[in-house]
Amino acid sequence: MSFTYADVGATRESAGFCPPGFHSLHVRTRLGEGEELFRRAAEAVLTWEMHRAMSVGVDADAGRAAPGVDITITLAGMIKAPCRVVWTVEESRRAGWAYGTLAGHPECGEESFVVDRTGDGTVWLTISAFSRAAKWYARAGGAATRGLQHAYARRCGVVLRRMCADADET
Repeated sequence: MSFTYADVGATRESAGFCPPGFHSLHVRTRLGEGEELFRRAAEAVLTWEMHRAMSVGVDADAGRAAPGVDITITLAGMIKAPCRVVWTVEESRRAGWAYGTLAGHPECGEESFVVDRTGDGTVWLTISAFSRAAKWYARAGGAATRGLQHAYARRCGVVLRRMCADADET
């Protein structure tokens, strides 16, 4: 199965990239501080644990994000969103991955989930995406669909912060 958009991997190079005809999303959430919190958050993102903690279905070819891994997210037990990991990063201060949409996904585009630790020790989750509706119901939702995407991204930050609270060194 091939990707449903042309700019595969574009979120890796520029978190603000948005091709013509797509909508951008950029949500950054402060998780806390410290190396242990960074490691815990990175692991939760890379192993789908954050997504599972949000009560979405996760069916993946592997237990950890890696380029080429197919993953299907199920929302509300009904909406299936097939995608494929297009890139990953695992560095001392940055870890995460991005998926690209496949046929059958309600949206068309790419979304990244990246945890980074800044020079002052602050740990952040950044979710960046560019997308446009692919299914009739996503098109019919219009601005409400985009609002739901932003709410989902904000919820990711809240859930991950809660998951990692005991690792915060502050």
